[in-house]
Amino acid sequence: MKLTSLALSLSLLTGVAAMAQDVRTLDNATLSGDETIETPIGVIELQDNFVTDASVQALFDEMDYQRAVQSFIWAAPLVGYKQWQIAQNEAFEASEVTDFAVLVSLNEKGGILTPNLTTPYVINFTNLAEGPVFIEVPAAPMAGMLMDAWQRPVADIGQTGPDKGEGGTYLIVGPEDDLKAYEGEADFVLQSATNNLFIGVRILDASPEAAEAVKAGLKLARHGEEPRPATPIIGKDPVWSATPPRGLGYWEVLHAVLQEEPVREQDKVWMAMLEPLGIKKGEPFAPDERQAKILTRGATMGELMLRNMQTNPRFAEPWWEGTSWYKSFDFTVPQITDERVELDERGVWFYEAVTSSEGMVNPKPGVGQVYMTTKRDANGELVRADKTYKLSVPADAPVSNFWSLTLYSEDTRRPYDNGGTEVTDASLDSRMEQLQRNDDGSVDLFIGPSAPEGMESNHLATAEDDGWFVYFRLYGPEEAFFDKSFALPDLEPVN
Repeated sequence: MKLTSLALSLSLLTGVAAMAQDVRTLDNATLSGDETIETPIGVIELQDNFVTDASVQALFDEMDYQRAVQSFIWAAPLVGYKQWQIAQNEAFEASEVTDFAVLVSLNEKGGILTPNLTTPYVINFTNLAEGPVFIEVPAAPMAGMLMDAWQRPVADIGQTGPDKGEGGTYLIVGPEDDLKAYEGEADFVLQSATNNLFIGVRILDASPEAAEAVKAGLKLARHGEEPRPATPIIGKDPVWSATPPRGLGYWEVLHAVLQEEPVREQDKVWMAMLEPLGIKKGEPFAPDERQAKILTRGATMGELMLRNMQTNPRFAEPWWEGTSWYKSFDFTVPQITDERVELDERGVWFYEAVTSSEGMVNPKPGVGQVYMTTKRDANGELVRADKTYKLSVPADAPVSNFWSLTLYSEDTRRPYDNGGTEVTDASLDSRMEQLQRNDDGSVDLFIGPSAPEGMESNHLATAEDDGWFVYFRLYGPEEAFFDKSFALPDLEPVN
C-alpha cells in the first residue's frame, strides 16, 4: 500500500510539473497541442491546437480593439476635415455654394486647429455630389488650395497654383463623374477624389485693397449656372471648435463622412476592419455595448499614440542639428508612395493641424510657407506652462514676406486660451510695430506665465497646466532656410 501511494503521489507531482511547464507566454508559446498561454488580455487556452471556447471572446475583443486603435490613426485627416466642416458651417451659418466664412478675429480663427492668426482666411465647404463646381480666381496676392476630404490638395490656387497668382478659372468634378466630359470648360479642369471639397484662400497682403480684390474677383457656380460673386460672411465672431470629439463621438463623425464618399482602393482593408465595430457604408451607426466600449478605448489609445508621435516623431529628425525644431510635413502631397501609405506621418500632422497644399508640403525659395514646431527647450525637456522661455529670432530671418510665432494648446491644438481676446495674445509676427527689437535687429520673444519686466509687448502668456507648443512660420522662405545657413535656436528657460 505504501509503495502504491508513493507511486500515485509521484505520478500526480509529475503531472502538475508537466502542467506548469505548459504555461507559456507570447514570447515562448509553441501554439501546438495543449497549451496555456499567459497574454496581456489574460490566459488563452489551446486544446489539441484549437482555441477553447473560454478564450474566443477575449481574442475577438482584443482583435477589434487593436483595429480600432489603428483605425483612429488612419482616419485622422478624414475626421479632422468633417468636424471642421460641421462646426464652421454651423458657427457661420454657411449653406450656399457661394458662402465663404471670412475669419479674421481671434474667435473666428480660434476654432481651427493650428491656424495662422496673422492673415485673413476665406473658407468655403461644398459637396460635389450635387454637381461640379466652377470657381473663378482673381489675380491677387493670395495663397490657397482646393482640398479633398482626406486633406489632400486637388490643386493649389493663387501664387503656388497653376494660375500662378495671375487669376484663372477652375472646374472641379466629383470622384464618380466623367472628367473628360468637361474638358475645355475652364482653364483648369480637375477631379477630386472625394465629394467633400474645401476651398480656402489666405490673403498674403494685409492692405484693404488686396482684400477687396479677392472679395470682388472670387466667383462660384454649380456647373451650368452663371458664376456669382462669393458671398462673404463677415464679422460673426463666434466662439467655436473644430477639434475632433473624443471617445465615441470620433467614430460618429467618421461614420457620417464615410457615408458621403466612395471607398478608395487603398482604404478597403480599413473598411473591413471597421465593419465588426459597427461602422459600415450604407448602415446606421448603432454600436452595441461591447462595440461602444471597444471604440471608446480604441479612440483614447489612438490619440495617446498620435500625441506621443507628435512630440517624438520617430520618422523624422530635427531640421537643425542639435536643436528640437522639426519641419512639419513629413509626407508627400498625395500621402502615398509606390510602396506605402504614409500613415503615421499624415496621422501626426492631421491630429495636430488641418490642410495641406503643394506650397505647404513642398515650399520653394521665395514661394510657399514653412512650418517649424518644437515641444522641447534647449535642455531637451518638455516645455511647461508654469515656466517662462525665450526665443531669440535672428535679425536675418530668411523670408520674402514675414515670419510669425503662434502659440497653441496641446489639448485642443487650437490657439492657446490664455484669457486674451486679441490676435496678439496668441501670435506675434515680424510686421508688428509693437515688437521691441534688439540693437542688432534680432527679436527676443517670451512664452510663459509672465513676461520679463518691460517685455510685455513681446510676450505670449501660458496658464495653469495647459501644455503648449508653437509654430514658427516663414512666409516666402528664402535659400538660407533650405541650405540651413540660417537656424533658430532652441527655447531657453528664463530664471
